[in-house]
Amino acid sequence: MDDPVTIAVVSCSLNPLSRSHRLALAAEASVREEGACPELVDLREWDLPICDGGASFEHQSVKPLSDLIEKSSAILVAAPVYNYDLNAAAKNCLEMTGQVWSEKPVGFHCSAGGERSYMSPIGFANSLMFDFRCLIIPRFVYCTKTDIDVDGNLGPAILERVNDLTNTAVTLTKALAWAKEQREK
Repeated sequence: MDDPVTIAVVSCSLNPLSRSHRLALAAEASVREEGACPELVDLREWDLPICDGGASFEHQSVKPLSDLIEKSSAILVAAPVYNYDLNAAAKNCLEMTGQVWSEKPVGFHCSAGGERSYMSPIGFANSLMFDFRCLIIPRFVYCTKTDIDVDGNLGPAILERVNDLTNTAVTLTKALAWAKEQREK
């Protein structure tokens, strides 16, 4: 297990003033501090088509994005919560890249307008578990606008939770790689 752990941090908000993107940036920095290699995937920078179940899979952006996610050891999703669910861009990203998420640890960083949407990632997580056999990290970050100051800085409690989630993702990824190595011996 000499290869460094690579973690894709998927920033799913398309809003230029996104709070969940701030969480993604904090996660990216935290992954680096853990000694792992972060791969920030900012969906605002990808010309990803809406999944139509057919021709959209041939779009020029799908393969490079799929390749990036596939080579990662784990995935951290940073997404806004709209109407008690992760945003449509997060679901579309999963639909367009699906199988490359298989059997990877996945963690969540969510930003919402209020405190009552904290269970919003559950539907997305269930899909990952059942469809792609992902291992959902049972620790996730949930913040509201009160957790981020007017300059966009995350509060200390949220930063601590980002670091805890990142540490868990890196530790779990290394443990799974070790277990796979042992099984193959």
